[in-house]
Amino acid sequence: MNKYSALICEKYAQISNNELGYIDDALGVVLQILDEVVRNEQIPQEIKNKAAYAAANLLISDYEVK
Repeated sequence: MNKYSALICEKYAQISNNELGYIDDALGVVLQILDEVVRNEQIPQEIKNKAAYAAANLLISDYEVK
């Protein structure tokens, strides 16, 4: 967990402690968020390119879109 931001570690702890709910289709949510990043006109193109690349790799992987 050391390679992730403090906010991610905080959310992880909250889910582990049942303070936040577990998302059954977490990869689907990740794809939705990456798509939001790509569509957001206020986000720099370099970040959009990284988000699009990550999303495309998820779609090509074994992940089944629901």
